[in-house]
Amino acid sequence: MFRFVPVTVRARPFAAASLALALALAAPSAASAASPTAAVTVPWGDTLAAAIQGIGSVVVPLAVTALMAALARIAGPLRVLITASLVEHLVRNAGAYAVNAVAGAAQGRTLTVPVGSLVIAGAVQRGLDAAPGWLIQAAGGVDGLGEKVFRSLPLAEEATVANTLVPALRAARMPRPA
Repeated sequence: MFRFVPVTVRARPFAAASLALALALAAPSAASAASPTAAVTVPWGDTLAAAIQGIGSVVVPLAVTALMAALARIAGPLRVLITASLVEHLVRNAGAYAVNAVAGAAQGRTLTVPVGSLVIAGAVQRGLDAAPGWLIQAAGGVDGLGEKVFRSLPLAEEATVANTLVPALRAARMPRPA
């Protein structure tokens, strides 16, 4: 059956802690029995502050890690979006500059093949002069920039890549007189 074995207080630290807690709680009730107006003060504010500080020391690094992971995930697509927007802005501004700079071209009117070719060459040259190299590369180089300008202009129906874009790119690649 069961046999009682005496155990020392050192062998059971939980039992010793329980005894100390019982004595600590019993002492104020003995004092309150003697004096009905005595109050027991529990320092719960200090305990709450320590608990919040402990929780904060775990939650703040986790929140910073989650924020950095989210930024890392959106950085690539955000960079692509911004670069594409800058390329479109370059094409629009270079095209508008070239339409204003070439004689016979007017904003909102259809451009003939020779005038369209001059406008494309002027727009490509303006883009090469004004834009940084990385933006020109993002646009596809000289050919890509020329093709984007070609697609954005209101050209006559007979304008094709062969009769409008190719001569414009050839003219844009020629060295300019100093």
